[in-house]
Amino acid sequence: MLRFLTAGESHGQALVVIIEGLPAGLAITVEQIQAEMARRRLGFGRGPRQRFEVDDLTLLGGVRHGRTLGSPLAIEIKNTEWFRSDKWHDEMDPAPGATKAPLTQVRPGHADLAGMQKYGFTDARDVLERASARETAARVAAGAVAKALLSTLGVDVISHVIQMGSVRVPDGAARPTPDQLDRVDDSQVRCFDLAATDDMIAEIKACAKEGDSLGGVVEVLAFGVPVGLGSHVHWDRKLDAMLAQAVMSIQAVKGVEIGDGFEVAGRRGSAAHDPISWDADAKAYRRGSTLAGGTEGGMSTGELLVVRAAMKPLATLNKPTLATVDTETKESGVSFKERTDVTAVPAMGVVAETMVSLVLAGEAQRKFGGDSVDEFVRNAEAFAATL
Repeated sequence: MLRFLTAGESHGQALVVIIEGLPAGLAITVEQIQAEMARRRLGFGRGPRQRFEVDDLTLLGGVRHGRTLGSPLAIEIKNTEWFRSDKWHDEMDPAPGATKAPLTQVRPGHADLAGMQKYGFTDARDVLERASARETAARVAAGAVAKALLSTLGVDVISHVIQMGSVRVPDGAARPTPDQLDRVDDSQVRCFDLAATDDMIAEIKACAKEGDSLGGVVEVLAFGVPVGLGSHVHWDRKLDAMLAQAVMSIQAVKGVEIGDGFEVAGRRGSAAHDPISWDADAKAYRRGSTLAGGTEGGMSTGELLVVRAAMKPLATLNKPTLATVDTETKESGVSFKERTDVTAVPAMGVVAETMVSLVLAGEAQRKFGGDSVDEFVRNAEAFAATL
């Protein structure tokens, strides 16, 4: 089945991702992946790093003449900051040595303290370099490939921001469709609702003046998902469970819901489920709403898949105020600032698309198999003809 592994640190030489299980014959190019990764740097409220951090990407293996070979696909994403200056060369040198400036003042809301305790480190940089959200660049590269595979089945995965801080898109507002993704990305906050966009920008500006940070909620929408991905048989094969784990793994995400998960919990059963009907023209079953988010019993229903992710406000503030302790001296202090954004919610939406796409692509491979893209598509079409 499709699986991937990332390696690398935030200020190291590069990130690397290896993707295994891709069928042969999938069209993929460096430019295609770079275009997807550029979307990860979008969003009002991002810090200065996004202006000079360019993703210098190389396909190291698994592709020949623009098509996958069926072997593992290896992608390297060079850290342009590393090559621009020697600032991080000694600090992140893999050769034997020691740091000249160990970090012992741990940051609340980060992996610093728990990671140091778990692994026995005395320097927080041993933890924060890998825990950094920079790692998601490698995920987005993998997700670009997963999206390319899903597109052969007519599946499109997009996202949009529905909440920024206290500002939320009104209930019942229109959702974007795949052909409207450019409009979403053109929004400074990747919000489809124009009125909410203005309010979100105002919220970010007000927060920035105070040196604080904002969280929010994104909604991922997957169109054209085949029926039957996932399984009701085993707990770890349930599609909604896999989606929740994948999206929750994104840095700073603290809540995931499928469909109207949290809202329907307060309703009566008569108003909490999607009615089923038969469409004689399309010769297909239809559900009249998306309350269940396109899954039932751990399987995809063929309807619109809806996954929402709630991101906490970033824990590193432009005006540090969070109390902490120095692990060496045990003295109290205020959390230090390592470059930060006011918010990264718009970018998180792109990463959430990635994780949803990787889960769907993996389950599509499990369901339909195939050593080549042609076989993969042929098997999917044969299954659809039985419904």
